Amino acid sequence: MITIVDYDAGNPRSIINMLQYLGHRAELTGDPDTIARAERLILPGVGKFDWGMQRLHDKGLVAPLREAVERRAVPMLGICLGAQLLTRGSEEGELPGFDWVPAKTVAFDRSRLGDRLKVPHIGWADTAWNAGHRMALDADAARYYYVHSFHIACDAPATELCSTVHGYRFTAGVEKDNVFGVQFHPEKSLSFGMAVLDRFAAI
Repeated sequence: MITIVDYDAGNPRSIINMLQYLGHRAELTGDPDTIARAERLILPGVGKFDWGMQRLHDKGLVAPLREAVERRAVPMLGICLGAQLLTRGSEEGELPGFDWVPAKTVAFDRSRLGDRLKVPHIGWADTAWNAGHRMALDADAARYYYVHSFHIACDAPATELCSTVHGYRFTAGVEKDNVFGVQFHPEKSLSFGMAVLDRFAAI
């Protein structure tokens, strides 16, 4: 069973629909006990960093998530804002993140984008997977759908799962032990996104 964390951020139903289409059992819940006992977790999200972390605190989900991910080493996949919350913090706010990935979340450097490229970064982008990670896919022309104004900056290259380019190359995914995160939206990325969720379900 894959448990999707419900904290009123984004549209997790589309993730459930894709997982069920792939033949995987999935549930959406904001119940702390269910999350603490989960076998696999997905943390979705759209919105601001501090708002997302505060919602998790308000709903009493931070401690159950730490129980599952830290003590029981449950596989965790963060998506978009959910991936950013895996880092230690963001330039977008002041609250600390989970700090499960040695990285921080930073704003796009607009000085490197030129006049043509805009923020937020919206649309499809070719994305390169880094070999040697459990979540890495063998995809020569993988494209995913992005909607974001901030991105993850890893402390060390070994943590970077995949990357893409919007004006400059940036980290599009991270992996550290049982924790994984992708900046793009698998649930909006058609067959490419299906492959990502399918890989996570197999870990």
